[in-house]
Amino acid sequence: MIRGKTTFLKFAIVIIGIVALSLCIFWLPVLARNTAEINPDYAYLRYPVLIGVYITAIPFYIALYQALKLLHHIEKQNAFSELAVESLKHIKHCAVAIIILYVIGVTFLLFQNVLHSSIAMMGAIIIFATSSVAVFAAVLQELLKNALEIKSENDLTV
Repeated sequence: MIRGKTTFLKFAIVIIGIVALSLCIFWLPVLARNTAEINPDYAYLRYPVLIGVYITAIPFYIALYQALKLLHHIEKQNAFSELAVESLKHIKHCAVAIIILYVIGVTFLLFQNVLHSSIAMMGAIIIFATSSVAVFAAVLQELLKNALEIKSENDLTV
């Protein structure tokens, strides 16, 4: 039963990764080019914004890889281990890195006086969603640490 659930979750993570990669490769450059053509005054921001989005994709993919590792530990009946705690810690750090990068990007656009309300809204949504992931990963990490401590105390008692 657990194998089917983890397989579904692994499939979902792979699909998310493929969709995000295809958007980065095919959709974002076209969007940047079209935006630069429509707004020639802001064409100088085309590559900095594109590079910023590509840089945020790096911690995103690291977090996806760590999620796959975590699912692998769950499949191997090794969910309550230091390896799972490490995976959650990496996911939390990646989420914080994405938050920091987007805050820097939104601040940069604000100082350039080009922060359109729709861009600000997208930035806020991404920051909020990533904050939720970071908090959830931190809570799970602490719960797992506590469970490991209780497990080790029980192992020493018996």
